Amino acid sequence: MTPSRCLAAPVPGDCCVWLELPQGVGSASPAPHSSSPARGALDPGSRRRVRYTRGMPVRTPDPDPNERDDDGAPRDPLDGSYGRIPGEGSFGSAAAGNSTNPGWLSDVEIAEARRRLPMIYVEAVPVRTDGMGAVTEVGILLRATPLGAMTRTIVSGRVRYGETVRDALFRHLENDLGPMAFPLLPPQPVPFTVAEYFPIPGLSAFHDDRQHAVSLAFVVPVTGTCEPRQDALEVTWLSPEEASSDALAAEMEGGRGTLVRLALASVGALR
Repeated sequence: MTPSRCLAAPVPGDCCVWLELPQGVGSASPAPHSSSPARGALDPGSRRRVRYTRGMPVRTPDPDPNERDDDGAPRDPLDGSYGRIPGEGSFGSAAAGNSTNPGWLSDVEIAEARRRLPMIYVEAVPVRTDGMGAVTEVGILLRATPLGAMTRTIVSGRVRYGETVRDALFRHLENDLGPMAFPLLPPQPVPFTVAEYFPIPGLSAFHDDRQHAVSLAFVVPVTGTCEPRQDALEVTWLSPEEASSDALAAEMEGGRGTLVRLALASVGALR
């Protein structure tokens, strides 16, 4: 029989020692009619550490949920990668190539989420102001749809898991207007309205045929140079009168012309 291996020697004054018993060794039992208690037990077919304390066996505690298996996989069942091969794209896991960003979903995952849940968005109407804080210009984006059509819109995007509303707002402003736009965001931004988008037209003034979305809408002054990026082709600066016109509202996607008018009304610029 292979002898047990000592993992830690007892220190002076200590009454316990950790042993690792070989595979297949059963429990040690006292001789018949012996008054000596059992020295410890090990389940057959497994290898487990056993702690001997003055003749009384004490099993090691259950593993910490955040410990890792031998292959390095996390044990925590609440972790998105638990029990899955990294990059396989199961719902809630990090998408391939984005394993370091748990807030990012693959195209398949976001489509599945949209069928089940309302999505949380932030939207921003960028404006320029004069020295008195009055709105003088409104920034409207020109964007190409996946079908190749040109449409007018405003800064908009999803809030990621674990992301604050302010951080999401700043991220989308930078993505659409460029890093030199210098938006003025207070520590706790307050939306001027909450817009509800539905895939079925007529339920509200706002429509999105992809999903049910709840959007927090903000008026954001910008002080820098705007250079549209990603899918925004250009930003056009219009007067408040032009931005609230019916002609522009007809070009705005999803009923966002109404959102622009609500934004101007919230800052006293709708005439």
